[in-house]
Amino acid sequence: MADITFEAAMKRLEEITALLENGQLSLEESMKLFEEGTALADICGKKLNEAELKITQLQNIGEDK
Repeated sequence: MADITFEAAMKRLEEITALLENGQLSLEESMKLFEEGTALADICGKKLNEAELKITQLQNIGEDK
């Protein structure tokens, strides 16, 4: 799942949120989706951190000129 794009991960998180908010799932299904959502949220966080680092590095390169 680590090779998923940020956009795809966010879309799946939105789907999971809607399913969980519906309240029609069993406890087992809810827990499985919650686990998937947690993993996706971690991936999104890492991708955002990587993007922030890259932007910072590019800004520093621009300031060095």
